[in-house]
Amino acid sequence: MLPIHELIPNSRTKDMYLSVRKKGTVSKQTLLEESGLTVSTLTRILDELLAQNLLLEVGFGESTGGRRPTLYETNPTYGYVFGLEISRTFSKLVLADLHLNLLDEYSWTMDEHATPERLIESVHAQVLHMLEQTSIDISQVIGLGIGAVGPLDRKEGTILQPAGFAAPGWSQVPVRERLEQLLDVPVCLDNGANTALLGEYWASGDRRQHQLLYLHAGIGLRSAIMNEGRILYGVIDTEGAVGQMIIESSGVPSSVPGGNSGAWESYVSIRTLEMQAREEWKRGRPTLLRELADRPEDIEFAHLIEALQAGDSVVNGIFGQAAAYCGIGLANLINVLHPEEVILGGPLFSAADFFFQEATRTALERTYYREQYKVRFTQGSLSDTAVAAGAAALILNQLTG
Repeated sequence: MLPIHELIPNSRTKDMYLSVRKKGTVSKQTLLEESGLTVSTLTRILDELLAQNLLLEVGFGESTGGRRPTLYETNPTYGYVFGLEISRTFSKLVLADLHLNLLDEYSWTMDEHATPERLIESVHAQVLHMLEQTSIDISQVIGLGIGAVGPLDRKEGTILQPAGFAAPGWSQVPVRERLEQLLDVPVCLDNGANTALLGEYWASGDRRQHQLLYLHAGIGLRSAIMNEGRILYGVIDTEGAVGQMIIESSGVPSSVPGGNSGAWESYVSIRTLEMQAREEWKRGRPTLLRELADRPEDIEFAHLIEALQAGDSVVNGIFGQAAAYCGIGLANLINVLHPEEVILGGPLFSAADFFFQEATRTALERTYYREQYKVRFTQGSLSDTAVAAGAAALILNQLTG
């Protein structure tokens, strides 16, 4: 099993491959101007990449006087990559080419039966099935990337002790080692917020920004930061720590062991919304939830979505309050990090348009220097494939890492 970073032999060649990958389609003249290389050196590097089938000549650009320039692209079928999302509600596997065009995908519900061993065995079987369906040989697979709920040990490829899985066994899971044993391809592990941001970055094409902030709002709050196309890492994996940012100094006690009272996540999460809906039921508030569940204890997020879509005022109020608190936390992050773009994903943002609108409105109202500093908010373009597609991109990044 050849390490991914050895597929492209040296740093100059890696840099050139990355330049072409970022541009999509690019002329030799543009590469010459931006690289600062001599014509002979650039020609030699391009010839090496063409000989390895990593690059393709795809035609000619417009002439500016003289010969029309040759255009280059990375070869999408040089190899293939898998991306796997492991989360507390569902997991998803995607197969993609090297342009991250999705060729196949499969999802699992993470119920009480979805133990680590069962999921890993099912991923193995599904990888083989996808390869058979697409007539791709396993030798053409460069690797499999994983975006998972933390905390993680990225170096060892281990999922440590995440909270909230319905099935037992999600502690100290050597997921990279197990999948490498089964598939005999390189496997990389990172947290899901990082891979989602990576996926959105590569999907944005020529609209890529330099400084990006990503927030996922679901069972918990997870964030990632990118600068100049690189994910910024702390000393330890703290993907979910953003949820412990204090919003109210003497606020709601945390339900997380060791968590902060008044933490952001205590106001903005699926669990919080479910808990608040149960309390509203117990107070006797008239709500459609009484028709959707037998008891307040039975209320789940799916019931909230159904009631929200039906215009239930109680549920609408719960979501509105959470959106406002979401915006307050976003403003705190924006005032510290000053990103060019903030990408907002996860079930809370996809539940209703007004959640995104209220959260971003509140954030903008509390952003310092907002007249001079115009941050852009989006919901990305990948929807529920962001984490898995970004996990596939994680493998591509190893080519030039």
